Amino acid sequence: MSEPNLKDIGPDKSLLLVDDDEPFLKRLAKAMEKRGFEVETAGSVVAGSAIATARPPAYAVVDLRLEDGNGLDVVEILQSKREDCRVVVLTGYGAIATAVAAVKIGATDYLSKPADAQDITNALLTAEGELPPPPENPMSADRVRWEHIQRVYELCDRNVSETARRLNMHRRTLQRILAKRSPR
Repeated sequence: MSEPNLKDIGPDKSLLLVDDDEPFLKRLAKAMEKRGFEVETAGSVVAGSAIATARPPAYAVVDLRLEDGNGLDVVEILQSKREDCRVVVLTGYGAIATAVAAVKIGATDYLSKPADAQDITNALLTAEGELPPPPENPMSADRVRWEHIQRVYELCDRNVSETARRLNMHRRTLQRILAKRSPR
């Protein structure tokens, strides 16, 4: 699929981005503005909910796990305020149960991080009933594993012993993995 042009977006180009990862949020906002969206950002459930209530957008990209709560709360508000809002839920903690929950409450699509701006745009602009094209550069299995280990490590406040316990692996094995560079 070629990069969508402005006429594909429609007359209302408003896009709400909700993510607590500030560098990612800024990069994604710039990339989406270049694609023709009028972007508004929020770094928390509270801020995202306030924007969704005051100015419900035509499109939204919401991170599932935010510091102050669950991004699905923002999705529910968006759907109650504007039923035609196309919402993509992003998460670094991909699980079938959360994907099903997101779609049940009205999300258009569910993408695992790291998703690039083109994948997100394709998901937002895909016609009703059609499937977006698969990603052109999917992550390797080694990269997915490494990303998962890094996430758990950060959730455990960079505590190697606790991370190893949660991942059910030997602490030395985890230390060797953490000492290596990320796979491509």
